Amino acid sequence: MVVEGLRRVLEQVEDISLVGSGTPSTNLVGQIVQLRPKVALVENSGGLRNTFRFLTDLKVAAPDTWSILWTPEIPEVEAFRALQVGARGVLKRELPTTVVLDCIRSIAAGKVWLDQAMPGTVTTLLGQRQALRLTPRERQILQCLCSGMRNKEIGQELRITAGTVKVHLMHVFEKTGVKDRVELAVEGRKLLGLHTGGPET
Repeated sequence: MVVEGLRRVLEQVEDISLVGSGTPSTNLVGQIVQLRPKVALVENSGGLRNTFRFLTDLKVAAPDTWSILWTPEIPEVEAFRALQVGARGVLKRELPTTVVLDCIRSIAAGKVWLDQAMPGTVTTLLGQRQALRLTPRERQILQCLCSGMRNKEIGQELRITAGTVKVHLMHVFEKTGVKDRVELAVEGRKLLGLHTGGPET
């Protein structure tokens, strides 16, 4: 019933289409790998433990597919854990369909989504956790990137090769889940505690 309801909603919009669906008894990860959707909406019907295991497996098997945990209710600490294991968004299921569509669009654009009903400390904890995982060299390189430097310029500034800069940046991308330099520059300023010049989104 949930899938059919979602299907009817998506039939009314032009920029989002439902390419497939499945149940816990099917090989969902394999199906997603085959279909390669931009976003996977994951319903928490099998319990949080199984859902977190699925999110972890999905992140490894299909890194180009971003997942949203769609759940009736979730404690603050579990919402944070969902983001840690691979979800790019956490969305309460009782919210209006317009919010669901906004969430899907935001995730597809490479953003992280937490609806307004989620406690603000979740995003704070997420940022702190990501910042702590960066090595001192990665933080130096991230700071240079946030100032607008290219890899060659960063290498010259830190007296390392552009290739070494690229390797460090690959690690930063993996740790933060960010997909491109522009988003990394924006998110990096938050991780480093720098002023962004505008309201956070």
